[in-house]
Amino acid sequence: MPDTQPNDDVPETAAQRRARRAQFLRDLMEARELRDRVQPRRARAARMRQQMRMRTFRW
Repeated sequence: MPDTQPNDDVPETAAQRRARRAQFLRDLMEARELRDRVQPRRARAARMRQQMRMRTFRW
């Protein structure tokens, strides 16, 4: 596993930051999908709440 501590000598490039962020987002999505499979009722309730928020959102 790569070193997770930022190295002060070498600044992180934008490409490295984007790659790290993309990996984080993939892991987050995978965790959400797993949680949704394990807790289908809670996942459905969360989807309903999100839909209600989107319906009542004002531009």
